[in-house]
Amino acid sequence: MKEDIHIPKVDQVYIAVVNEYNETYQTDDWNAYIINDRDEDLELVLIVSNGYSEAKKTATFRKKLDLLPKKSYAKIELMTEELFALNNQFKVSFFIGNTMFDKTYLFRKNSINTKALQPIPLMEVKGVLVK
Repeated sequence: MKEDIHIPKVDQVYIAVVNEYNETYQTDDWNAYIINDRDEDLELVLIVSNGYSEAKKTATFRKKLDLLPKKSYAKIELMTEELFALNNQFKVSFFIGNTMFDKTYLFRKNSINTKALQPIPLMEVKGVLVK
């Protein structure tokens, strides 16, 4: 029966962690974003994130977006630097039409840092990207 279930591959949807200047608080903040580089809108986007290691686990964070238009991005959450010592996981589910897509993105511990910055699609900034 499991063989009959078709799970489509997710492509052109990314998670990025970007270091940005916060004008209100005059600080450099790390923010997680979801990026839709597809030519279709994503509907009912559900994001569940948490951090973990062998000894620690963070609370689970949930976010819902009714719509993420094609070729756009949305902020998910603020991330403190203490989280970077943990594995940070983002489970993303969404619909395109009547088809559900699902993918888990993982930032391995200590992979989010200024040395790992690279150009981020659509955003015209540098950050750490997981495809």
